[in-house]
Amino acid sequence: MDIQQKIQQLLENNNVVLFMKGNKQFPQCGFSGRAVQILKACNIDFADINILEDNEMRQGIKEFSNWPTIPQIYVKGEFLGGSDILNEMYQTGELQQLLKDKQLI
Repeated sequence: MDIQQKIQQLLENNNVVLFMKGNKQFPQCGFSGRAVQILKACNIDFADINILEDNEMRQGIKEFSNWPTIPQIYVKGEFLGGSDILNEMYQTGELQQLLKDKQLI
């Protein structure tokens, strides 16, 4: 299985996936930390994928999404963006509505 297939499988097997630096217990960059805080504030369970542990995953997710930065947030397989977009969606209530629409909260 190549890295693109692995990423697709992760997205199919988890409702919410955060590709990040570090993990949800110990984020290793401020942007990843902010994304974790927002998802926790929404009381949503999510899979955290530490791209620092896997260079192939680190490059593969950037190619998969055609998005150059980490973290990257996916909900039900849909790419939302990075922490700035997630923060903006959270502030406006759009994120909470999306999670309700997807029947995750």
